[in-house]
Amino acid sequence: MENREESPADERAPTPPERGLLHIWRSAGPSAQLCPERVLLSRPVLQVALGEHHGLLLMQGGHVFSFGELLWRDQSIPVSAPVLEVSLLVRTVVRVAAGGFHCGALSEQGHVYMWGENTAGQCGLTERGTVSNITVSEPCPVTVVDSEVVPPAVVRVVELALGREHSLALSAQNELWAWGSGCQLGLVTTTFPVWKPRKVEHLANRHVIQVACGAYHSLAVVRSLPPKNTQNTSERRERGQSPHYSVAEKEDSVDAGHYCPLGVELTEVMTSEQTSPRRRGPRGRLQPGERTSLPVGHTETDGSPKSHPLSGRSSNKNSPFHDEKELQNLLQKLSSHSLEMRHTTRPGDTDSLSSYTSDDSCVSSTPSTDLLTSSYKEDSPIKSQTNNGVAVQYSSSPVCLDEVRLCLEAEKQTLQGQKSSSLTNINQKGKAAAAATRRRSLPGTPTRGSPRRGRPCPCRPPSAGRTQARALEEAGDGLPSLETEVWSWGRGSEGQLGHGDQLPRLQPLCIKSLIGEEVIKVAAGSHHSLALTAHCQVYSWGSNMCGQLGHVNSPVTVPKQAKLSDDLRVWGVSAGQSHSLLLADGDCVQPVLLYCGQQQETTSVQSERSNQGQRSPSRAESYTVRPTLLPFCVEMGYVSSVCSGGQSCAVLVDQNVMGFISAIHELASRERQFYCWLSNVRKLLLTPLRNRESLCPSLGEPCTHLFFSLYESFVHLSVLIGRHSTSLSYFLHDVQGCDVTCLPLLTHTEHFLDIYKEYCSSVGHFQVMGGFQSLHKLSIECLGSQRTKLAQLCVSEQSVSGDVDLVSLLYWPLQQLHQYSRVLLKLAACYDVLTTEYQSLHQGCGQYDSLSSSLLRRKKEAETTFHFWKTHSGKATEVLRLPQRRVVCESSNRSLTLQNAGRFSNHWFILFNDTLVHTQGAIPSQSLFASHHVYPLTCLWVKPVTEDSSGLYAIKITCPEESFTLVASTPQEKNKWLRSLNQAVDQMLGGAGQGSSPGVTAMSRTASYTFTGEGRFKDAQYTGGWLAGRVHGRGTMKWPDGQTYSGNFKNGQEDGYGEIIIPNKVLNRADSYQGQWKDGKIHGFGKYKYASGEVYEGCFCDGQRHGYGMLSSGKLAKKSSSVFIGQWVHDRKTGYGVYDDITRGEKYMGLWLEEQRHGSAVVVTQVGVYYEGTFRDNKMCGPGLLVSDDDTALHGEFSDDWTVNGKGVISLPNGDWLEGQLTGEWTTGLKVVGTYIKPSAEEPENKERTSLLRVGQYVVPAAQRWLCVFDSCWSRLGCEVAGRGDKTAAWDNIAVTITTARRQSPNLSRSQSKVLECLEFIPQHGEPVTTANYDNIRRYLGKACETPHHPLGWLVETLVTVYRMTYVGVGSNRRLLRQAVQEVQAYLTHFYSIVRFLFPRLPEDGGIIPDPPTSPSRSRHNSNIAEQGGVLVVSCSSLLLPLLLPRLYPPLFTLYCLQEEQEETQYWERILRLNKQPDQSLLSFLGVHEKFWPVWMSILGEKKQIVSSSKDACFVSAVETLQQISTTFTPSDKLLVIQKTFEELTQEIKPTQDGNFLWCMDDLLPLFLYVVLRARIRNLGAEVSLIEDLMDPNIQHGEMGLMFTTLKACYIQIQQETSM
Repeated sequence: MENREESPADERAPTPPERGLLHIWRSAGPSAQLCPERVLLSRPVLQVALGEHHGLLLMQGGHVFSFGELLWRDQSIPVSAPVLEVSLLVRTVVRVAAGGFHCGALSEQGHVYMWGENTAGQCGLTERGTVSNITVSEPCPVTVVDSEVVPPAVVRVVELALGREHSLALSAQNELWAWGSGCQLGLVTTTFPVWKPRKVEHLANRHVIQVACGAYHSLAVVRSLPPKNTQNTSERRERGQSPHYSVAEKEDSVDAGHYCPLGVELTEVMTSEQTSPRRRGPRGRLQPGERTSLPVGHTETDGSPKSHPLSGRSSNKNSPFHDEKELQNLLQKLSSHSLEMRHTTRPGDTDSLSSYTSDDSCVSSTPSTDLLTSSYKEDSPIKSQTNNGVAVQYSSSPVCLDEVRLCLEAEKQTLQGQKSSSLTNINQKGKAAAAATRRRSLPGTPTRGSPRRGRPCPCRPPSAGRTQARALEEAGDGLPSLETEVWSWGRGSEGQLGHGDQLPRLQPLCIKSLIGEEVIKVAAGSHHSLALTAHCQVYSWGSNMCGQLGHVNSPVTVPKQAKLSDDLRVWGVSAGQSHSLLLADGDCVQPVLLYCGQQQETTSVQSERSNQGQRSPSRAESYTVRPTLLPFCVEMGYVSSVCSGGQSCAVLVDQNVMGFISAIHELASRERQFYCWLSNVRKLLLTPLRNRESLCPSLGEPCTHLFFSLYESFVHLSVLIGRHSTSLSYFLHDVQGCDVTCLPLLTHTEHFLDIYKEYCSSVGHFQVMGGFQSLHKLSIECLGSQRTKLAQLCVSEQSVSGDVDLVSLLYWPLQQLHQYSRVLLKLAACYDVLTTEYQSLHQGCGQYDSLSSSLLRRKKEAETTFHFWKTHSGKATEVLRLPQRRVVCESSNRSLTLQNAGRFSNHWFILFNDTLVHTQGAIPSQSLFASHHVYPLTCLWVKPVTEDSSGLYAIKITCPEESFTLVASTPQEKNKWLRSLNQAVDQMLGGAGQGSSPGVTAMSRTASYTFTGEGRFKDAQYTGGWLAGRVHGRGTMKWPDGQTYSGNFKNGQEDGYGEIIIPNKVLNRADSYQGQWKDGKIHGFGKYKYASGEVYEGCFCDGQRHGYGMLSSGKLAKKSSSVFIGQWVHDRKTGYGVYDDITRGEKYMGLWLEEQRHGSAVVVTQVGVYYEGTFRDNKMCGPGLLVSDDDTALHGEFSDDWTVNGKGVISLPNGDWLEGQLTGEWTTGLKVVGTYIKPSAEEPENKERTSLLRVGQYVVPAAQRWLCVFDSCWSRLGCEVAGRGDKTAAWDNIAVTITTARRQSPNLSRSQSKVLECLEFIPQHGEPVTTANYDNIRRYLGKACETPHHPLGWLVETLVTVYRMTYVGVGSNRRLLRQAVQEVQAYLTHFYSIVRFLFPRLPEDGGIIPDPPTSPSRSRHNSNIAEQGGVLVVSCSSLLLPLLLPRLYPPLFTLYCLQEEQEETQYWERILRLNKQPDQSLLSFLGVHEKFWPVWMSILGEKKQIVSSSKDACFVSAVETLQQISTTFTPSDKLLVIQKTFEELTQEIKPTQDGNFLWCMDDLLPLFLYVVLRARIRNLGAEVSLIEDLMDPNIQHGEMGLMFTTLKACYIQIQQETSM
């Protein structure tokens, strides 16, 4: 079919490949005479897969070649010239698989391609064929689709496994998919073949690691679930975890179950309550191509369909049959039914008993079902039926009646002897007997619920350390899991399922005897199974007729360990039809091959047997009892993988080029050997000791905890090594496709280093505390005969005269680090120094070598420390003995003493790795001392003292609370102690501590310390920064009473920003403060929350409220709720401030002195009463003016709040007067003794009387208000007095403030960060101001006012706060308008003085910039620059009002509206009335000349004529422009709107007038009046007043001033219009 040119064997390569060399041979032959054929190919072989009579080769580049008997193409291809699968050339194939007579390939994208025999649907429903296709000649795609998701998704497959009539696929989500025929699919289905891949529901939501297919059974390695020890029985049944029940649980297991023991779902019809005679369904004959139903588990050797519906019950407790007659009837029907089948036994199936005599399923037909169910029910009738609806395709081998009888009799004997609980009633001899004779593996009984919810059999409780190990495995670190289970399903006639019986399983079931054995790989032969563990052991079960199991243990229905020599460690397995091939480590690095299975006899013996006609169906001609070493493997080279299939064996071999392959194999071999050693030590020594009840009494409580810690770290190390050795085995299998930089030693370096460090530390801690002495005695009592085995694990220097040195034994794993370094160095030598591989390997080599040296030093330190404590033992020194503490040096030889020490005093200094201990009155030789002081090294500063004429070799030691000087006896001793101290401190601070010079260690560090001396910090615990023995930097200080400070320190005191919490025991709450500190006191701006509920936010000085601040009382205040904002002096209200008494509804705005109202002030109330006057001693006193809401005014002498006593004048709203002696309180009534005056119309105004009632005569001048706010801003700039200070220092303070704000405010938005970043740059502030840099100044000020972190931004924000506190709420009184306007103007004056300080070249207010603007139009339209005769006039209002007024606009404009309320009412009434007229009528009424009347109007671009009834159609653009005046804030912006309105008006008039048209006021005023009327602007009077009060005086007499006058005239005209 394909040309021979396509064979890779015919390609002539210049050199043969060095990797992936293929050797293949027939397995059935004497091992001594076997000669593997080396297949010469031009490309390396990546993978080989063998079927029964064919094979597949996956070459480098993703090409697939076939050889052998290709029956689907009627070809026979020799392995020396394999043919290329051309249709797969366009695909990059990464995996191949071979079944009995079909093939599979897996592409890089996870797509599946199948070809070969398809009689049982094992190739799936391909795109090129139909269901009737019995072969698929070319690879065709088989799509695996998950239809449970929406929308359905294509599943990516990562592994394929093929049997004779079924195929399995493992997805990237670790789920299993199956198609084909037979119970080996594990599907819940009633129809076979399964043409499309379906998910194996019983393993859904489980992590499947690997799968393997036998002829008619399947195996899977599944990651174990976390143990659930607290689960009760009902919960276990709900979760499906019930393959192994206790006697107490069995009553519920069957009745509540929805599945029979074989895993087949029972229908409602089959679970009826009848218990008497068996019912049989009608029997039908098979027609060609017909799909049929089978009984439970009734599957035979091939895929031809046959029907055999059965249903039966039994109520006998001890026997599965009522009598022998019933057995004969059953067997007769089985025999007659079987004789009708066609004989289609496959050739070559010589290893199974069922292949010669009977079908696999003869044991698992109805009688077997009854046998099985009888073991699960005691008193109640058995409810076990076969499923009438299960349709299975199977082979039609004849059923031998004698074989069935033999099998049933064997089962009956087993039942009587209770040797297999799967076929036995476990209650025949009571619960105790059942428990004693029960096997480890029982057939499972999945219970009620969906198969998707099913769980495997419960694991035995994990040993210590397994929980942490599982956490590491589940962390997704990329290393293989060792917490695995093996699940099996399919036919079990040879015991190949491993459940202790020969029953089939229609759904996956966990093999209990392999739980906890750390299985990492499974292999399936035709009728036997292999499992490889991480301990390099092989378990085998199933057919052993040819010795393929490697042992002669009985029974073969449960996994048994193959017999291997102690020096052999298996790391690769494969299984063929009747043989097994193992790949193992031998004495040398090069792997060896082990063979188990049939061996052909000589020709003469075979002919003699044939002449005698001898042929035993139950025994092979000759076979090995245990795995046999194949001698030719030594000559092959380094075998990387083995493969078996049919009667063939194949291996892939790599050449050792430059020592690379040998180094990889050495690393893997040593790691596997190391893991076996660790497992043996754990099994023989640590676990028995840990479980010993006398452990704690023997070791003592501290050492017991340390031993448990040692055990845990040993387990962690063991798990890591086991997973690593498994990963290396996987790496060797695919060494051609793996990158050396992907070695776990390089990708998980930190994990390896951490585990080894942890282990070394735990051994050292246990040794330092003297635990090994007690443990040695305990081990002698505990181990007994096991000590000999343990001694064999010891290297020569660890064992002395047969005794075990536990210290050396447990330190021995550290030697493995050196092996890592050595092998990585070997691998690095195979690469050029410039390659990435070399760099990665060299770096890893250095890391492991460095850690090896470091841990060896730790070992020596632990030994030295142990001997130190042993030498200086005693109760006094035991208080200093800690597990993690190591001795560095000590001065018992008087090499170091205290300066100025007494002549007869004894001082002993001991330097540990964490502390320096100073003992006084000590006699080191006797370990006696009177007292001792412990100085933590984290807070110890060492400084050498320069030698002077005194000749002392001194070292100065600085601690947080004291300092002292040590004197060494010689310069050498000084250098020794100085170096030791510096290295110890460096290590404690996290440094390497290697090669430290005798110089000064880090002066700045972070550490924790508890103060003991007297002072503010007594008994406080500090964690944070230090500098030369003093707290410095950021840290946290906690006092025993609960007080906590967190913030910055400087020179031992709180300084900078910090937060403190001070508990208040009386109120059971806490005071808290957030803000600035200086020299240990609250100083600067901050926020203080009192336990009483009051909150102060403002300035502090030396711990007291001083400067600007706001105090608000909360809900918990005992007195009235209030808010004060103003000036404080030494914690008391003094100066100008505003006090809002929320409870009384009064607001005080005036001066304070010593917490009392004193001086000029204004008081307003919520009922509209206004008072201004003087206060003394916190009450109204002296002359004052009181005005009520109805304009009644009183001027007189006040003696108390709202109380008048003396001469006064009262003005009534109608203009009348009362003058005389006034007494009484305003709110309750006044007594007047005086004259009532009613002025006449002709009487002139009394100016003296009017001046008395003038508002604003007693208020605090605006320039004197809020000076504390501006003083605070000056102080932020570094100026103690306003206007006096260094300008450069002021800019530096600004830069520092902005930078600090960026660092300490991580939650800033992107725009805020950008603004702060711009403000960090200091502008050019000393240059002369020109037009260009004036704009730069204006832009800088705009950005500065956007953020409160800038001093100017804080100033603006604070001014807005105080302004709103003054004029919002009760303060919204119309009589406060003049004060509010004056206050804004005062803000501008003070603000401009600060700006001029920062930019000294700015002119004074109203000054000029001589440079002309760049263009006249720009100057005219710029609201901040006024053009006067070619110069720029700069004023505070033009520069700063746009920054300030928008924020102050709401309260200010509200006051304007209140002031103009009456006039606004008249204005709005006339607006509404005039706007009722049409346009032409209104224009005529206003006196607009007809030449200005518009004739056309534009509506959506269409011109329409204006008629007499048209309304709102004239001058629309001008009207809309004028309406925008209400959307602006500053007078300059409002004037621009007016100017634009005039321009729009002119643009509409010009087309109808002459070219030189100019406005005259007589024409303009009526026309503009029309625009104002149609604009309908609310509060126009307030707008006009605001513009008039705050507009720049420099433009009052210009063009804009004239336009504003026109608008004002229109407003007055509308207001005073009477003829309307």
